[in-house]
Amino acid sequence: MNPSRNLFLIGPTGAGKTSLGRRLAAHYGLAFVDLDREIERRTGANVATIFEIEGEAGFRQRESVLLNEFSAGDGVLLATGAGAVLDAANRERLAARGYVLWLQAGIEQQLERLAHDSSRPLLADPDRRARLEAMAAIREPLYQATADLVLPAAHGVAASAAQAIALIDRHWQRAALPSSTTSA
Repeated sequence: MNPSRNLFLIGPTGAGKTSLGRRLAAHYGLAFVDLDREIERRTGANVATIFEIEGEAGFRQRESVLLNEFSAGDGVLLATGAGAVLDAANRERLAARGYVLWLQAGIEQQLERLAHDSSRPLLADPDRRARLEAMAAIREPLYQATADLVLPAAHGVAASAAQAIALIDRHWQRAALPSSTTSA
């Protein structure tokens, strides 16, 4: 077990990290942060525009800076971007600073969920299946190595939230938040 005050969600594009993350954060009383949305909020540009202007390397640098900032907090549920695990320092921070949940999703499930999504620059490929399979081949071993707990793919946010909570409750040794009171 990894005693921690934070929960971190990792997993592939379209796995439902944001949807599930919001529900888990509410259930556990944690502050919810979607890393991609926070990057967009701070830059004033969407992820696709950042990729267009700065390339993937520029985006990944921004991602690492904010992952470092938010993972250092207490009482946070951080939904990472699918590629956050590509950076070894990010994986180390996640493992050291929180309880890491790998939200799995199969290629078919991703294709279904992302069928009408044109906002993801790494999926701007005529053969999305091949692209998702290539990303999975690289990223799944990294998810596996980083995760404290695997959350199997589910077909509905409500079902996956209930299943996730049951699994997390059995495995997460939640560390207490530091007291805000001082002794005299």
